Amino acid sequence: MRSYMGQQEDGMSDGLYTYKHHRERGADIHTIFVKKSKFRILLSFIGTTFLLVSVCCALLSKDGLCLCSLWSISFASVIAKCLRCDPVKKESLVIMPTFGIQLEQHFWSGRVHRKFVPIGKILRPVLNEHVTPVSCYWSLALLVREEYELMLVFKSLNPPVKMLVPIWKALCAFVDSNSLGNSALPQPT
Repeated sequence: MRSYMGQQEDGMSDGLYTYKHHRERGADIHTIFVKKSKFRILLSFIGTTFLLVSVCCALLSKDGLCLCSLWSISFASVIAKCLRCDPVKKESLVIMPTFGIQLEQHFWSGRVHRKFVPIGKILRPVLNEHVTPVSCYWSLALLVREEYELMLVFKSLNPPVKMLVPIWKALCAFVDSNSLGNSALPQPT
C-alpha cells in the first residue's frame, strides 16, 4: 500500500492486468489496466501489411479481379481484424457514496465511455464464473432493478478473480451500507 498526496493506493499485477485502488475526493476508485502486448502489435502490423499487399496485387494484376484474389482479400481482412490491438486501455469502477457508481472504459485512442448507475437501482453485486470446454474465467456483474440482464462491471476485460474479489467486497459494503439506511428498521440516534 502506498500513500501519495494524502491518498491511499494499493494494487496488484499479473501478466496481463494491473489492478489499482485509491480514494479521491470522497470517491472509491477501482481500476483495471491492460498491458499492451508488443507481440500482438507486431502481428497486427503484419496482418495489415498482408491485407494491403493482397489488395494491391489483386488490383494491379493484369488478369483483373478473380475469385482467387477476392478470397485472398477477404482472408487477409479477417486476419487483420483478428490480430488488431485490443482498443481498451483500462476500465474503472468509481463508487460515489450517496449517489451510485460510475463505470468507465478508457480506450487507447483517448475516447472514454462512462455509464452511471444510481444507488437506488443497484440490488446486488455478483461474481460469476464462466466455464466453457476450453476456458474458465470470472466476471463481476450487478443485479440492477428493472433490468432483465446482469450489467457487467468490466465489459471488455476479464481480469483474474484475485483482482475482482476486493472490488466485489467494496461493492457489497457500499450496497449494504446504503440499503440499511433505506430499510424500515429503526435507526439508532
